[in-house]
Amino acid sequence: MRTGLIVVAEDEGPQRETLAHALRGKGHRVLEAADALEAMRIAQDEPVDIVITDLRMPGISGLDLLERVKEINPEIAVVMVTAYATVANAVKAMKAGAADYLTKPIDLDELDLVVARALDGRDLVRENRELRRRLEQVTVESVLIGHSVSLQEVLARAARAAETNATVLILGESGTGKELLARSVHKLGHRAERPFIAVNCAALPETLLESELFGHERGAFTGALNRHHGRVERAEGGTLFLDEIGDISPQVQVKLLRFLEAREFARLGGEETLKADVRVIAATHQDLESQIEGGRFREDLYYRLNVVTLRLPPLRDRRDDIPELVEHFLVRFTKRYDRPIRALTHEAMDALIKYSFPGNVRELENMIEQAVVLVRGPHVTVDDLPAKVRANRGGPFPTEGELWVPDLQAVQGNLRSFLENLERRIVLESVARHEGNQSGAARYLGLTESALRYKLKRWEAGEESD
Repeated sequence: MRTGLIVVAEDEGPQRETLAHALRGKGHRVLEAADALEAMRIAQDEPVDIVITDLRMPGISGLDLLERVKEINPEIAVVMVTAYATVANAVKAMKAGAADYLTKPIDLDELDLVVARALDGRDLVRENRELRRRLEQVTVESVLIGHSVSLQEVLARAARAAETNATVLILGESGTGKELLARSVHKLGHRAERPFIAVNCAALPETLLESELFGHERGAFTGALNRHHGRVERAEGGTLFLDEIGDISPQVQVKLLRFLEAREFARLGGEETLKADVRVIAATHQDLESQIEGGRFREDLYYRLNVVTLRLPPLRDRRDDIPELVEHFLVRFTKRYDRPIRALTHEAMDALIKYSFPGNVRELENMIEQAVVLVRGPHVTVDDLPAKVRANRGGPFPTEGELWVPDLQAVQGNLRSFLENLERRIVLESVARHEGNQSGAARYLGLTESALRYKLKRWEAGEESD
């Protein structure tokens, strides 16, 4: 069991002693504080992991203690305890940065769970801080931008995987940054000074892909005039990145499986068995388990690739990272094109945050580059963004499974206009999610393609519905 240094801040002696005794029984080091001032002194002098504090104490309250502890060390997890259990207090404490919330009388099993979660969070923060420190030594092109919890968890796993030679499988939608993550794993590992060789498996036909991976001998096929060293040989000592691994043919899957099992291969048309010391990182946007069920991907190859899995979240699931990404791209493109653009307006940023980004980070990057090139003033406004973003600025379209309830004040006396705008948002969102494929969007909405096109043309012309 993971243990830590815990401060119990409670003005009632028996309650404080009971908590301290229970925590010591689980192997934790526990320091007791009869008030907030004593707890703050301990937090300043000791490497504290968790502060468990009563919400109501004489003098400085638990909420005030939370604020001051976070000023001393933001990594200290603070757990609030109170007999005055209200939703308002819980929300206020969590918004102020509390790690968790307990009510009296305290259930000791629940206390164990809360402490375990807090220690897990501490470890994640520390691992991510170390990863950030190490990433500062990596070129900016290979850094994944963002501080959301979902991205931090992926980066923490990536840092641990980088210290080994384990094969890594990176999953994620198109545009989420799978190759950037692969390059970061390479740069953070002991193979950093050796080659990083990437091959897009989906971009090459079967015969050419096999030759590109393993090379070929002279005369292996028509046009093979010389011996060709494949990507595996060129990656010797370094990392071989196989992008879109879900698109390789069954024949290439067999040869790749053999290579992963023994790190041995033969050039196309050759008889010599060669060895290669390479680390393999694969990536795909496809659901490989579904591919296996459909007989399109080998199960044994999947398990050879899936030693460590890193799943990159789509941008719509980490909207908090959008402002930081926007700033990063804005700096890059204003320098590239020598444009005097300072920032986005609040309205423009809000519209981007509410947009679903079916194309993920790549789509956001393209939007910012386009805006930098075309905008005339010092600020990017909402009118400088694509129409699909402007149409969605009323709020993010609900994802599958969400219950969306409209603001009735917006409906009052204006139902027709409200429904028109709602229809526009739904249709444009569907088109965006289908990456501009109007046929697919029409099928999804149950419309004919001509009806969908009619609506799009009418809205583009600024016409109202009949």
